[in-house]
Amino acid sequence: MILAVLKEKAGENRVSLVPEVVKQIVQQQVTVWVEAGAGAQAFYPDEAYREAGADIKTRAELLQQADMLLSIRPPAPEEWKNTPPGKIWLGIYQPLYNPALMQQWAEKQFTVFSLDTIPRTTRAQSMDVLSSQANIAGYKAVLLAAYTYSRYFPMFMTAAGSIPPAKVLILGAGVAGLQAIATARRLGAVVEVFDTRPAVKEEVMSLGAKFVEVEGAADASKAGGYAVEQSAEYKLKQEQKIAESAAKADIVITTAQIPGKPAPILITKETVGQMKNGSVIIDLAAATGGNTEVTRNAETIVHGGVTVIGNSDLAGTAPADASKLYARNVLNFLKLIISKEGQVNLNFEDDLVKGTCITHQGEIVNDRVKQLQAAAV
Repeated sequence: MILAVLKEKAGENRVSLVPEVVKQIVQQQVTVWVEAGAGAQAFYPDEAYREAGADIKTRAELLQQADMLLSIRPPAPEEWKNTPPGKIWLGIYQPLYNPALMQQWAEKQFTVFSLDTIPRTTRAQSMDVLSSQANIAGYKAVLLAAYTYSRYFPMFMTAAGSIPPAKVLILGAGVAGLQAIATARRLGAVVEVFDTRPAVKEEVMSLGAKFVEVEGAADASKAGGYAVEQSAEYKLKQEQKIAESAAKADIVITTAQIPGKPAPILITKETVGQMKNGSVIIDLAAATGGNTEVTRNAETIVHGGVTVIGNSDLAGTAPADASKLYARNVLNFLKLIISKEGQVNLNFEDDLVKGTCITHQGEIVNDRVKQLQAAAV
């Protein structure tokens, strides 16, 4: 079997496999082809892939001849439309937000695995790309905030006077939120955290942050680390509580998302207007609409003296380590679908294989994507 690593489109600096992982795959009797320059933006040169046992090929050769194609983002339509049917694709394709593309890929007889849909169970932790990348995003969000903020993060006592520590509000205590807490605390900030899941309170407090509680939240324990829809009454209480905390905060980092739906609005335009001049908001949910009413995806704006940075791709700003972690996630998943003889072996009795597969044999096979299609009819 030939497994191919495509070079990502401009703007995506990560690569699906790094040389150390390629070496392990080659040892499993799999032929690995890498597009020339695929790892360059993540600082993995072609020579490192050659030394690991891969062959460097052109993009056309990969698309036409490889059996399995690895690309973090979907390629351009003109490319996949001219690719022979029957290919296996593996990446982060956000099928809940791109059901039409998934239908087109099904019609092309592609078998598509999207790692962002892998069931978030204990067994899947080593393959959980959302967690590995969110961990980096939470870390980088705090560093970006510290760089953008016009004052210090830690408290300083000097002969010229004392500087109070920055006050940071983090909305969402998932993987990104918890890493943001730890990083902000290491930088010396005072941290408050809001989350609809009371179960995360202990984790938040163990990192040295204060947990802001709002009673009456819907149970989110089975949502795989995502937010869930809340009642109108709860949303009103939540908005008031967040507005109170945001008005006192210097930095706000938002992380809440709901699979297949727009991100919940946690900070209204009025709340942004009540924040201190010079405050900073980092919105990690920008790609799905954002957690504030003023967020613009992939843009930095200033609203009433508050800098709002909409960036859902902060993991890509640390491409070397982000690629390394992602490649290990991919390797662990490949072990489920490639036999010891180096051949594709799709076992749909395995809940991880079934839950991650989006299209197969000309049909959409993922239950959540099918539900979206049915709702759209």
